[in-house]
Amino acid sequence: MNTEKTAVIPDLQDCRSRIDAIDSQIVQLFEERMKISEQVAAYKIQNGLKVRDPQREQQKIADLSARAHGELNTRGTAEIFRQIMAISRKRQYQLLAEQNITERRDDFFVESLPVENRTVVFQGVEGAYSYAAMRGFFPSDIRSIHVKTWREAMEKVARKEADYAVLPIENSTAGIVEDIYDLLMEYPLYIVGQQIIRVEHVLLGLPDADLSKIRTVISHPQGLAQCKVWLETHPEWKQVEALNTAGAARKVMQEGDSSAAAIASREAGEVYGLKVLAENICGNRNNSTRFIIVSRKPVYPEDADRVSICFELPHESGSLYNMLSHIIYNGLNMTKIESRPVPGKTWEYRFFVDFEGRLTDSAVENALLGLEAEALKLRVLGCYRAQ
Repeated sequence: MNTEKTAVIPDLQDCRSRIDAIDSQIVQLFEERMKISEQVAAYKIQNGLKVRDPQREQQKIADLSARAHGELNTRGTAEIFRQIMAISRKRQYQLLAEQNITERRDDFFVESLPVENRTVVFQGVEGAYSYAAMRGFFPSDIRSIHVKTWREAMEKVARKEADYAVLPIENSTAGIVEDIYDLLMEYPLYIVGQQIIRVEHVLLGLPDADLSKIRTVISHPQGLAQCKVWLETHPEWKQVEALNTAGAARKVMQEGDSSAAAIASREAGEVYGLKVLAENICGNRNNSTRFIIVSRKPVYPEDADRVSICFELPHESGSLYNMLSHIIYNGLNMTKIESRPVPGKTWEYRFFVDFEGRLTDSAVENALLGLEAEALKLRVLGCYRAQ
């Protein structure tokens, strides 16, 4: 005779009904807690207190999680109350914004950017993609100057020798231009516009050059990277880096060596009198580069719909999540996030974030207020119209 006890199988529907009842109580208690947190916010506003009190939060989380039983429940309780407190803080930041305890940004906006008869600097030479980006963004009556490096371009604007600079910040194939992100933090300049240029690389040579006799190919490192697959079909070629693609074309023209070729734009070939030796050499036919337009002043177009910011975080668990939650909570669509090491600090990073919106939108103001309160450093890099 089998004397083993038969395991009692719980009724699934009964379990779900009991969970539904508990969840309803949780919602009711959560709403009650949020009402009280609004009263806390009113007190803090009246008395000029900060929204966040990290020491109290940590102590309260420790006390509450200690009441739970078992490691899983202890950790889960801590996580739940971190989220509840984060939501409470965000509501308090909203109330602060409603009291106009934020920086007024209305004066930053103009009907259209003042671009007529201005001086614009770009890195490279005529025929470069940055030159094409400048021509696409600005009217024909501007005065343009070119420099060898991106730093020099930033310097020109910072020293009031130019009104705007055109800088590449991202390529759809090769990724971000890391140096530009670092320079944006070094110079007090603002992103006021962007221009996207389709990159259509060709191989350029002297008028008497022959593809079969090419031995050296010259281009910017990203140009070489973007054509890597095609270049692998010519492993015997020596690859030489240049400061920019148009500069590579000019070098081929100046040196007059028919065994050398440049990877650059078709326009660069026309500028320097070179002929196209090969077309469709870029690995990604949809290859594009995004350029930013920077200015000394935060003057933004009325139709701006993109915000770029940078922040540094406390070196502690969950800090990035807490920061990004301000963007999520306020219903903003984050379009990009990048990180760069903080100079002089080991394993600490700056985060660069783009999201849709305008600086005067209430959701953006709320998010920035919370971000600024909880970041070690926060800087609004710009507001501009995305293409």
